[in-house]
Amino acid sequence: MIFTVALTDAAPGGIESILGLVLPLALMFGLMYLLLIRPQKKKEKKLREQIEAMVVGDDVVTIGGIVGRIVNLKDDEVTLSTSVKSTLITLKKSSINTVVKPLSD
Repeated sequence: MIFTVALTDAAPGGIESILGLVLPLALMFGLMYLLLIRPQKKKEKKLREQIEAMVVGDDVVTIGGIVGRIVNLKDDEVTLSTSVKSTLITLKKSSINTVVKPLSD
């Protein structure tokens, strides 16, 4: 017994099959970038700019939820006054989540 293989049936289309596989994946990654990664990078850039523009007297909220007013700024440290009894806490700038500028009259 001799078996023969038809070559035309064994090898489906070349470039069309590759595009059929790669194109949907590329579209998914592009959509994921536009919907998830890009907005997150914009938010991080905005927060970085706010942290660099902080001055004494600004109100801040930390990533742990502590709310306070800046009383001292050093290289990468911030000292906050947090309560009625003026409790002072020193934190790293990287722990700041939100900067609230006081309203000027």
